[in-house]
Amino acid sequence: MSVREIAPQETTRASAFELWMKAPNPMVTFFKTYDVMPLINKSRSTGMKFNMLLDYCIGKAASTIKEFYTLPVSDKLMRYDKIAVNTIVKNKENEVSSCDIAYTDDLERFNADYLQYTAQVRDTCSDHDLSEEYMVIGTSAIVETEIDGAVGMYSGIFNNPFMIWGRYRIEGYKALLPVSFQFHHTQMDGAHAGAFLRNLEEEIS
Repeated sequence: MSVREIAPQETTRASAFELWMKAPNPMVTFFKTYDVMPLINKSRSTGMKFNMLLDYCIGKAASTIKEFYTLPVSDKLMRYDKIAVNTIVKNKENEVSSCDIAYTDDLERFNADYLQYTAQVRDTCSDHDLSEEYMVIGTSAIVETEIDGAVGMYSGIFNNPFMIWGRYRIEGYKALLPVSFQFHHTQMDGAHAGAFLRNLEEEIS
């Protein structure tokens, strides 16, 4: 079974579950700026899309942190075996659709899946949602402009971690990209989020 309900009191998130599940706004947002020039160079040398490479790095950085495999859903705590990364696609009607890509450590496979499913979403204008067996990390790239950061809206429905970024800006030999990372405090603490952001920096490098 890839997803199952777990008893919060039997996990390291027991106290967080009690503290944050009924909080009016249990979401926390961190901001960090990355030098993404290594991804730009990789994109230019291989023809792989920059956004795909960043999504892959996000999945790889999250895959080694156990808190990403647990997520509060409604009033339950769920444990997952698999992670996916969601990307927003501009479809042929010039609107936006949602596309989930299952994370795999194999970059070539992840790239192939990314190209296949984003093209499918673009052409059909229909979301590509993986089954509920995946803990999905949401992402949104605001490519029309540079942004310094963004705070997502807490709906009380989707508790998934979420990342937002805009255009990178060139400063000397660096390409600086501010990224926001929003997460539910029941899922992880600041230390876990910090470890993820550090891992992401290493994967980008």
